[in-house]
Amino acid sequence: MRIPRRTPMREARMRGFGFPPGPPFPPVPPGHGGPHGGRGGHRGRGRGRRPNVRAAVLALLTERPMHGYEMIQEIDSRTGGAWRPSPGSIYPTLQLLEDEGVVVAETEEAGGGRRRFTLTDAGRAEADQAAQAPPWGEFAEDTVASWHDIRDAGTQAMHALRQVMMTGTDDQRERAAQVLAETRRKLYAILAEG
Repeated sequence: MRIPRRTPMREARMRGFGFPPGPPFPPVPPGHGGPHGGRGGHRGRGRGRRPNVRAAVLALLTERPMHGYEMIQEIDSRTGGAWRPSPGSIYPTLQLLEDEGVVVAETEEAGGGRRRFTLTDAGRAEADQAAQAPPWGEFAEDTVASWHDIRDAGTQAMHALRQVMMTGTDDQRERAAQVLAETRRKLYAILAEG
């Protein structure tokens, strides 16, 4: 993560958008790679190897034809949010598979021109092998449950914050800002423990 430098120009821009001048974002502890667990479109995997997008796509297509966005949603759902591949990893993989004759795409007129991908006979063997040990199986059930718990807690906290912002007094909003600042510091402290 690149930490923005404090320059007079940057501070002026920040003030122009209503932000008070302040320190840059806190540094991310070494080895943590930012909020998404490092480069690539996966979260919560730390220093482990990257999940295999190609195998995940093929395993999903053994179940039914899908759009690229559906695949992203399925993988996200099956890992409890721990791995949500980016469009920048899914669509090039689909294009490569199509170029290799492993999948074929049909454009749906009724679906706004979206492309639905289907396995070809040539791709069936590789896909069946990928489905025997799909990449989302690497995510332990406790990891998936943990991601669900954290996401639910974050959603509930955002609802509470929205209520304070909409109906709270100035004093209550100020105290809420202090709670958020303290929470942010504590979260970074958790990362620093590693």
